[in-house]
Amino acid sequence: MSSRTAEANKKAKPEPELTEEERLEIELGEQARINADDWSGAVAPGKAKNFGQSFGRLIGLLKPHAFAFVFVSILGALGVVLTVLAPKVLGEATNIVFEGAASTALGQQFPAGTSQEQVVEALRAAGQTDFANMVAAMENFQVGAGVDFVRLSQVVIIVLGLYFLASVLTWLQGYVINVIMVKTMYRLRESVEAKINRLPLSYFDKVQRGELISRVTNDIDNITQTMQQSLSTVVTSVLTVVGVLIMMFSISWQLSLVALVSLPLMGVIFGVIGPKSQKAFGIQWRKVGRLNARVEESFSGHALVKVFGREETSRAAFKAENQELYEASFKAQFLSGIIMPGMMFIGNLTYVGIAVLGGLMVASGQLRLGDVQAFIMYSQQFTQPLSELGGMAAVVQSGTASAERVFELLDEDEQEPDAKNAPAPVDGDGTIVFDHVAFSYSPEHPLITDLSFRVEPGQTVAIVGPTGAGKTTLVNLIMRFYELDGGRILLNGQNIADLTRHDVRAKTGMVLQDPWLFAGSIRENIRYGRQSATDDEVLAAAKATYVDRFVHSLPDGYDTKLDEDASNVSAGEKQLITIARAFVAQPSVLILDEATSSVDTRTELLLQHAMAALREGRTSFVIAHRLSTIRDADLILVMEHGDIVEQGDHEQLIAAKGAYYRLYNSQFEQAATDLDAEQALGDATVVTASDAEPQAGLLKGIEAEMAEEIE
Repeated sequence: MSSRTAEANKKAKPEPELTEEERLEIELGEQARINADDWSGAVAPGKAKNFGQSFGRLIGLLKPHAFAFVFVSILGALGVVLTVLAPKVLGEATNIVFEGAASTALGQQFPAGTSQEQVVEALRAAGQTDFANMVAAMENFQVGAGVDFVRLSQVVIIVLGLYFLASVLTWLQGYVINVIMVKTMYRLRESVEAKINRLPLSYFDKVQRGELISRVTNDIDNITQTMQQSLSTVVTSVLTVVGVLIMMFSISWQLSLVALVSLPLMGVIFGVIGPKSQKAFGIQWRKVGRLNARVEESFSGHALVKVFGREETSRAAFKAENQELYEASFKAQFLSGIIMPGMMFIGNLTYVGIAVLGGLMVASGQLRLGDVQAFIMYSQQFTQPLSELGGMAAVVQSGTASAERVFELLDEDEQEPDAKNAPAPVDGDGTIVFDHVAFSYSPEHPLITDLSFRVEPGQTVAIVGPTGAGKTTLVNLIMRFYELDGGRILLNGQNIADLTRHDVRAKTGMVLQDPWLFAGSIRENIRYGRQSATDDEVLAAAKATYVDRFVHSLPDGYDTKLDEDASNVSAGEKQLITIARAFVAQPSVLILDEATSSVDTRTELLLQHAMAALREGRTSFVIAHRLSTIRDADLILVMEHGDIVEQGDHEQLIAAKGAYYRLYNSQFEQAATDLDAEQALGDATVVTASDAEPQAGLLKGIEAEMAEEIE
């Protein structure tokens, strides 16, 4: 992580110590939220550790679109101006209708041509003071003139035009914001994808795959939604509040003060109920996560629960946690549910106050009826953007927290770039030399301290040893998945650290313990090893690795589509396809990492034949726990604690009666015992270490029979 991010984390407020159970609940809640793909009701990934810095960096993503953002702001300002003017103009239409109706009524009492001042004096003399004040406040009053429909139609057309133009500007603003956001998130996703490809393998060792996927998908989607909502809402809402305030004070400062009374009341709701609601939703998600874990545990271990008769205990635990979730959900929904009714109640109180006071002011002649109508519309326009701004607080906090998680990924230390003047790889025969190699995953736990050996061209090297001895680490170093702490590895006389990683891996083929196939046809999966391979080369690789034997039984042969998990082929068939993929790549160095560990004996024989064809003429490294699969290896390396404790061929290591001898005998004692039990249930003969070799010969005989069957 960069020094800038590290300093920010130091300055961040220290989090309170959590118990192990609290940490578990938070982790389960986060996982439940990710699986549900729903972050509504609470801040999605939690609060940002450093809100200011992360929010500033989030806004910085928009820098390439600064001019477009200014254009959006102008569009928003124009749209707000038109929207704010419309109620004032519409109020004038109400005045025209009201004053026209009043002039018609007064035309029955006063002759035509009577001036407005005369009518007012006559009404006051008659004791109709309020009506006189209303008439005095009217503009363009003429006794008996009636409603001026020409002027009314002009005002209505102007109002419709204002609303239409405001809608067009709002649409255009939303369109431009959408373009800005799509392009910004496109660049962000590109940056994340490029960053992932530049990260060392050690990063993926310490980060869970689900966590990484969550940052790449859910967090970026959350950022997109946050910025799309906040960019348009914040700009429009702020401008609307300012514009409406100006218009309200231009109509009546008394009514404006009544409208402003709602602000502190809204602040109380957001300030008191809002945080409690978010906290309650956080507790709800944690309870959901714990309940999901309980259900998954019960279902996945259903048979075990029944075997030990723990159904009642399981049901009781589920009932207790379900009750906790019920209580947490009820509280969270109750608190969030009273926010909007509370806001509506305050709005209605404000509406009542404005209506009563406005009516009194109209009756006293201080305001015209249309002005009060316009003010009521403004009061509604005033509270709505304030509510939106209040709601944006949680949304922006959520988006900033998601952005912080993405930025943490972008700030991770990358693998050292390849040298620009890296030499071109030489065409060699596959000679590999380990020269005093030292490596450890962490300085506190040294693994390989001083490893040296040489592999001649075309040799098959088997690497054996207990779990954690460093077998897979050894081949990962050959692939340059990790950098050495000391020493060097030579490929065809060249230090692989001097070559580009692409050149090193282009000469190496690898078949992993867990076969990985992509969604697509079998032909495409085989050709993945070398995109330029022709159909004939793909077919040749399939035949050499026994893929061709089962492909024709599939519905579409080589064009059979594999689903995401390749569940329409067996585990052994998956492995054969991966071997064919390595075969078509034509590597000079081949690595087989426990390629037969998860298949049955008959399928293993097929895989061994396929791998034998693949190893021919190539330098090969074979990692195997089943020692029966590597008896014919040219060189066997026995590893313990990162060091080679023995090396030689099978006969030499058996004769030495060291670590390999003990491993070999322990495996064949078990194999022979299992074979005896299968062939003669009543035979209680115990196979000893001295009997292991004859029993191994018996197993070889069975393999020979299977080989004849295959042929």
